[in-house]
Amino acid sequence: MSFLQQFLLQAKSLEGGPEPVAAENSGPSLQATSGFNPATDAANLDKAITGVDEGTIIKLLTKRTNSERQQIKAAYQQQTGKRLDDELNKALSGHLEEVVLAMMKTPAQYDAHCLKNAIKGPGTDESTLVEILVTRGNREIREIDKAYKEEFKTDLANDVASDTSGDFQKVLLVLVKGERNESAPVNNEQADNDARALSEARDTAIFINILSSRSFIQLQLALNRFASNNKNQMAKATDLQMKGDVENTLISLAKVASSKPTYFAERFKLSMKGPGTRPKDLIRLLVSRNEIDLKEIKYLYKKLYGKSLRQAIKEQKLKEVYETIMMSLCGPDN
Repeated sequence: MSFLQQFLLQAKSLEGGPEPVAAENSGPSLQATSGFNPATDAANLDKAITGVDEGTIIKLLTKRTNSERQQIKAAYQQQTGKRLDDELNKALSGHLEEVVLAMMKTPAQYDAHCLKNAIKGPGTDESTLVEILVTRGNREIREIDKAYKEEFKTDLANDVASDTSGDFQKVLLVLVKGERNESAPVNNEQADNDARALSEARDTAIFINILSSRSFIQLQLALNRFASNNKNQMAKATDLQMKGDVENTLISLAKVASSKPTYFAERFKLSMKGPGTRPKDLIRLLVSRNEIDLKEIKYLYKKLYGKSLRQAIKEQKLKEVYETIMMSLCGPDN
């Protein structure tokens, strides 16, 4: 299927607007802890680390928000003179260690590390680059950029530029700037103009410009108009040839504009597709969406794939402590 055929199919899914989701199926899976005391948690963690009590470590950390974990880190260092991340690193191993250390970073730090890991080494993890950069808002992108500089003493845009090329590089570098117009009111005339421009586009630059600069609400309207204007054009939508990474990025932007939780439900499915999981993808998805929109992702996952996300993870037959922490992060079925 050509790029334009895929793009038109995605736009058609927006006709009538995105499906509303009930409040009880929306929002984060994890909430702030009532009566939270970072000093007490730090002391309990110190005991658990000394005795390598993995169960206590999992139970405590998965019930605390990221903000609370940062306070625990500060209290731990004050009490023991040691860095909590370092001590957890020594006490744990395997995927359990990977999950716990991911949870101890701030969201921006964790995204920065995921991006660095996607870039460094002999190959590029394009899907991770795309996932993070197409789904984060301007404020998140700026925080990631700052964390990246602090952690790695280098510039994210420079690293992305040195590891990519062509139109794929162009769209990523636009996204790295974090300059999407998020505050402008929805403009019907602009939506009509954008829909027409997309219909008439014969080069990638038009798609990159519109999909990376408009607010997602504005894009929803433009894609709806684009679909309405091209109802009978599926067979003809073959003029613009795109393939590979840039095609995936632009289609992903359209999917995020349609429904970010649906996009993430699909990413969860892909992380468990075929023989065995893709641990880095599954961990990143659970850790990064746990306090944002995981409830809605779980609701849509079940609707799309006929089983709960929790059941899908259990069917992967992960090792015991790894499964325990993943189930704790996933939370109960909606």
